[in-house]
Amino acid sequence: MDAFDVPLDDERTQLDAFIEEYRSAMDAALDRLTEEQARRQLVPSATTLLGLLKHVTWMQRVWFEECVGGTSRRELGLVQSPDESFRLSDDDTVASVTEAHRQACATTRTAIANLPLDTVVTGHRTGPRTLRWVYLQVLRELAHHCGHADILREQVLAD
Repeated sequence: MDAFDVPLDDERTQLDAFIEEYRSAMDAALDRLTEEQARRQLVPSATTLLGLLKHVTWMQRVWFEECVGGTSRRELGLVQSPDESFRLSDDDTVASVTEAHRQACATTRTAIANLPLDTVVTGHRTGPRTLRWVYLQVLRELAHHCGHADILREQVLAD
């Protein structure tokens, strides 16, 4: 089932479906790529396909585990800034980053499963937010980065 097959009156199910669709698209951006292709730098910002997936993993952990769950980045073992979250180490591989992304998604699903969208969460550094707001923020970021991934993948495969 994709986001267009969800009943229109079920907002939570629709939001979940859209997020899952973008999560899958981010994973698929690395399908059948070599390690070199996944790390290839094609833009001045040093954004790579593997770095994008590493960043969206970090981003989802920040919003769902820090903002919603109330656990600090330091306690979660996360880098502090978005720019740092794109940086790849020598140990980062397509398999390891993909697995980290899938684990983060699974953790998120469990953590928010029983929370209503109107739940007020207090882990955001600028103040309280509703879970609905967090969903929309994550959806916005996933859509944004999926667009980047589409373009980078097209460039990588054209070489």
